Amino acid sequence: MKLKSLITFLFLFYSVFSWASDSFIVEDIRVEGIQRTEAGTVFSYLPVKVGDVLDEEKAADAIKALYATGFFKDVKLKSGNGILIVLVEERPAIAEIIINGAKEFEEDKLKDGLKQAGLSESRIFSRSILDRAEHELKRQYISRGKYAVKITTTTTPLERNRVAVNFDIDEGRTARIRQINFVGNDAFYDKELRKSFVLSTPGWLTWFTKNDQYSKQKLSADLETLRSYYLDRGYLEFDIESTQVSITPNMRDIYITVNITEGEQYTVDKIELAGEMIVPEEELYRLIQLVQYDVFAREKLTESVKLITDRLGDDGYAFANVNASPVVDAEKRQASFTFFIDPGRRVYVRRINISGNHRTRDEVIRREFRQMEGGWHSTSKINLSRQRIDRLFYFTSVNIETPPVSDAPDQVDIDVSVEERPTGAIMFGAGFSDRQGIILNGSISQNNIFGTGNSLNLSVNTGNINKIMSASFTNPYFTVDGISLGFDIFKRDFNTRSLSRVGRFRTNTTGATVRFGIPIAENDIVSFSVGGERTDLRVFDDSPQRDKDFIEEFGNPTNNFPLTVSWARDRRDSAIYTTSGTTHRLFGEVSAPVGDLKYYKISYAQKTFYPLSKTFTLLLNKEVGFGGGYNGTSLPFFKNFFAGGNNSVRGYDLNTLGPKDENGLALGGNKRVVGNVEVLFPVPFMPDDRSLRLSLFLDGGTVFDKIELDEMRYSAGLAVSWISPMGPLKISLAQPLNDKEGDNLQAFQFQFGQNF
Repeated sequence: MKLKSLITFLFLFYSVFSWASDSFIVEDIRVEGIQRTEAGTVFSYLPVKVGDVLDEEKAADAIKALYATGFFKDVKLKSGNGILIVLVEERPAIAEIIINGAKEFEEDKLKDGLKQAGLSESRIFSRSILDRAEHELKRQYISRGKYAVKITTTTTPLERNRVAVNFDIDEGRTARIRQINFVGNDAFYDKELRKSFVLSTPGWLTWFTKNDQYSKQKLSADLETLRSYYLDRGYLEFDIESTQVSITPNMRDIYITVNITEGEQYTVDKIELAGEMIVPEEELYRLIQLVQYDVFAREKLTESVKLITDRLGDDGYAFANVNASPVVDAEKRQASFTFFIDPGRRVYVRRINISGNHRTRDEVIRREFRQMEGGWHSTSKINLSRQRIDRLFYFTSVNIETPPVSDAPDQVDIDVSVEERPTGAIMFGAGFSDRQGIILNGSISQNNIFGTGNSLNLSVNTGNINKIMSASFTNPYFTVDGISLGFDIFKRDFNTRSLSRVGRFRTNTTGATVRFGIPIAENDIVSFSVGGERTDLRVFDDSPQRDKDFIEEFGNPTNNFPLTVSWARDRRDSAIYTTSGTTHRLFGEVSAPVGDLKYYKISYAQKTFYPLSKTFTLLLNKEVGFGGGYNGTSLPFFKNFFAGGNNSVRGYDLNTLGPKDENGLALGGNKRVVGNVEVLFPVPFMPDDRSLRLSLFLDGGTVFDKIELDEMRYSAGLAVSWISPMGPLKISLAQPLNDKEGDNLQAFQFQFGQNF
């Protein structure tokens, strides 16, 4: 820095004394030597005007000002007959930047990096900027593990005082992490500790994840994860002494060594509460996750503080402060904890402000709120409100903040900001099912008509088995209490001829339905529907005798007036990527006596999601159903239950389980039992993709006319589900575990496209 100042001083000294040293009045100013720079630009930077008296001090200031612009590499002042002559030598401009040999990065990305370093086309060329730009290029390559990169820079003069800058890059081989070693660990093996690291040695997926390439940021995060690993297992004295990262002379292999001190493992001794007890102590003690005499875990301590803070927030203490103070007994290797509670001032909500909803009306969002204006602040109600707004699927993001009111310390506002997503769609698509073949579908839908929250859907779906035309309308808040009202009009064609092992028949059904939904609890809803439908049944020569007997008993066509009632409970944490919670659905259907059919059906389904870890989720699914006729009639065969296929027991052909006729064709049954056990996990090299998921499964189930448990069928395998832009994709590879002669097996099954 001192050398640079000295050079600048000498340059100014030489330039000032290149003109006559006597002061004079400037009568005119002339600029010489400019090629690209306008004379007006020089005048705008020159601190000397016509009529000024120019002396040595002002001359030095003028030269310094012009030199500081960076446009010129030489500036001189001359005078004669009252005329100030400014002689400049311009720096060359960059006409072109050429990058050769770049494979790791796109050329545009490298040029963006050079631009941030100050080097880009049309800018003034500077050797110092070029050096900085070369350093930026090397930094980008080193971030990708290219430690052996060599960059050769050349400049080529062009006409009109311009230059072309050439970067010739020899990227070299990518350096890989060959070893990650730990020194000082006795309680855990190196292999176990490495599992907590994102960085790893080369493996079969690291070509995609790049986790075998060293990154300072990733290593810092891994060291914090390592610290948490030990603290969650009771090692309160754990410390990372040092970390060494070394690279071999050929710049290809990286070795990481982490030196640690484990210390002793501590257990929890006493747990106490102190401070102002707004909430009964017994209730607060139940929220503490630490257990006396258990091994200490920092994760449980953090969760305990959060639960107590949230509990105080439910009673209006939005700014409660909870601190856990430890007392360590090194001799006994025990730690006692006192939770100091300062609830602060109780606050209530002054106003709920909503922003970002350009189409959706405020009332559509406000009616999902469980935290009311004027009420005491409640953390759980605010979180529930956010969840309910998110479940509308009208928004890509929902953010809620609770800033304090500046002039009222006992008040907060709730600021809700949403980012709307398109809720209307005109879709034409195609899908493919291994049984239904090509499925063409089209629909016009709007789930938020005019921002009211009402939905309208018109759809057409065609397949070899199901052809459906339908129109539906739903008002989710027909009343202010949240009672919903909906209408459906439909025409369905069901044809089993593509199901090689199911009795052949075809039904054409036209009908309409009126639906009501009544919320009875926060996550519970009871629904009712009244409908009417007309079904035309067609049987064939090879149809089962049962189907022909039905026409003899009930006639053809038949009129039916189904009445349904259902109860549903949804306590999942997410409707798309579920990791915890349960769903229940109890459904009952009975035909009104005024119709031709006399039957009833009852079914129950429950799904339970258990988080096994941050990666794995256990899903337990169970389904039961039964039906029959009344007034001396039987259950219509086309209302039978079926099982087998991608949505019940995988590995067996669609709808082929259960009773069969003399030709081996599946008849379905009036009772159904299905159970599934799945372990869900993300795709290893796409852990953040919430639309794609893998699972290992065990299925079991069948349908009966008479319950015979030895007829249950089981299978196990691997499945993938993807919520693609074209619709859901389900693929399974299953191995039947107890198949018998006559069963129709199908190890590979898939379904692609949206079925309406």
